[in-house]
Amino acid sequence: MITALIFYMFAAILVASGVMVISARNPVHSVLFLILCFFNAAGLFLLLGAEFLAMVLVVVYVGAVAVLFLFVVMMLDINVAELRAGFLQYLPTGALIGVILLAELLAMFGGWAFAPDVEAIVQHQIPAVGHVTNTEALGRLLYTDYAYLFQASGVLLLIAMVGTILLTLRRREGVRKQKVADQIARTGRNSVEIRKVPTGGGI
Repeated sequence: MITALIFYMFAAILVASGVMVISARNPVHSVLFLILCFFNAAGLFLLLGAEFLAMVLVVVYVGAVAVLFLFVVMMLDINVAELRAGFLQYLPTGALIGVILLAELLAMFGGWAFAPDVEAIVQHQIPAVGHVTNTEALGRLLYTDYAYLFQASGVLLLIAMVGTILLTLRRREGVRKQKVADQIARTGRNSVEIRKVPTGGGI
């Protein structure tokens, strides 16, 4: 009974904070509600016995991603009114993406009804409870059965990081930056100037 009450408490706060993330007018408040959402999701993972996932969710998402979002939002000084002005312009594209995601979710959950043997196949990959820890079980699945997919996700994250750097790279006039190619291409002919100084004279 106590476990059920804790589950419903975490679930209710999780759903409420998720709604506030997309409905809050202040971007800083949205990030703070996102942090609350991550903490409650970690609590649900603890109830399921997945303490490793709960720890990773708190350390990685709350400690790095959400805090980074918070600092970026506070530093950029986003104009909320300007963002909301173009909402109707991107509404069809957002609605199309939402419909595609909903169709994928329905296909995923519907697969359990149309293919009853899927559950037995998935359970066959999971080791018996008590033989290995959660971390060891996740490591076996990631680095054996899903090794190539794990590496592919790393490549995708690398591409996303490079794309983010290119999108935020700004070239401003009057700013002196290091140009490695120009430094390597320098020779003594274009770097050193020899002058003859007469005796008793100056440069």
